[in-house]
Amino acid sequence: MHEAQKSFAVLANPFDCCSNLTSKLTNSIALATRGECAFTAKAKTAQAGGAVGLLVINDNEELYKMVCSENDTSINVTMPVVMIPQSAGKKLKGFLDHGASVEVQLYSPNRPVVDLSACFLWIMAVGTIVCASLWSELVACEQVDERYNQLTRKDGPNTGTNYSEDKEIFEISAKGAIIFIITASVFLLLLFYFMSSWFVWVLIVLFCIGGIEGMHVCLVTLLARIFKDCGQKTVQLPFLGEVLTLSVGIVPFCMVFAILWAVYRHASFAWIGQDILGICLMITVLQMARLPNIRVASALLSAAFVYDIFWVFISPLIFHESVMIAVARGDNTGESIPMLLRIPRFFDPWGGYDMIGFGDIIFPGLLVAFSYRFDRASEKGIINGYFLWLIVGYAVGLFLTYLALFLMDGHGQPALLYLVPCTLGLIVILGWVRGDLHDLWNYRKGRMENLVDEP
Repeated sequence: MHEAQKSFAVLANPFDCCSNLTSKLTNSIALATRGECAFTAKAKTAQAGGAVGLLVINDNEELYKMVCSENDTSINVTMPVVMIPQSAGKKLKGFLDHGASVEVQLYSPNRPVVDLSACFLWIMAVGTIVCASLWSELVACEQVDERYNQLTRKDGPNTGTNYSEDKEIFEISAKGAIIFIITASVFLLLLFYFMSSWFVWVLIVLFCIGGIEGMHVCLVTLLARIFKDCGQKTVQLPFLGEVLTLSVGIVPFCMVFAILWAVYRHASFAWIGQDILGICLMITVLQMARLPNIRVASALLSAAFVYDIFWVFISPLIFHESVMIAVARGDNTGESIPMLLRIPRFFDPWGGYDMIGFGDIIFPGLLVAFSYRFDRASEKGIINGYFLWLIVGYAVGLFLTYLALFLMDGHGQPALLYLVPCTLGLIVILGWVRGDLHDLWNYRKGRMENLVDEP
């Protein structure tokens, strides 16, 4: 860094640096905005004008590699070209517009082989699945009258209704799994072609609504577990009937939390709020949605496996770029899709975030949660059961995802390419070796037949 040469920054004129420049750039570093022409064209124009470097201001805060097009086979650019975040570019331009002299020193810092953010994200993903699977076992409070756990009208205690039987559980079917993946593909294409700021805002609002509900459910359950008396106090509300006093107090807090995240979602600390809302949402989803057996799990995860690979690796052959990666980045909108966990790279001088999508946690998480229920129903222990081994399999699959990300120099990876074989493949092989494959495959069907045969 100390040996790097310093040069003065000069605004390119025209500012997009796509045509012959009228500004004097001799021995200076040009500052230009992104867009209107290829990065290579900007570099050639700035170099022809005498610049010794080029700073390209991105149109948002996330930074991406500047790549050459397929036709650029003989590029003669000898100066450094660096992309900088939108906020940094605005500050530099503001100084230069006011006549200040800005001296720039370009150097290439050393990047860590593995940033701690990847380790924390790995722990968050694995921990979310473990918590969701063990949620009822670890934090469910027997003294809480669950009829009043939500802000929805419930039947009174004298109606003879058993809440545990009426609890809303969505059981996934093989047909529903395929339809869901097809619908997700159509929605992804709509985002790819018609993504705009208002479209992303719709997703942000939906994420906030889901996050509020998820945080509310988690907090009510946790606090009722800690403060057992809170699970018994109720209040009568218009239109809602009798609800928990604790629930009434928590809902406004959850709403304020989600609104503050939405307002400050571009702040450096916004990832904390997004991850909290996202984890609560996924825990709630994994409590509400269930796989009845690995026959349905095979349909869902196999379809998701193909979905992930197609939209990351194969879609560039059809749409000229990876649809999944483009949508996740929120290209041309200045906004990013909130349906993911993210954490900043703490020790990477280039900054940025490590991320994992909700689907990479929820899809395998459904199978892991099923394995826990199967182990309990079959009275299996930790070692001869399936839950522990699927947790290990998911952790290994996620590790392989990050390893592939590193080996492929940061190119986006379809995480389910590694997670599905390490979870679905593992339970199928273990079930076959142990002789449980038939029971795993037809688990729900057999259970229902036993219930019908009982007097």
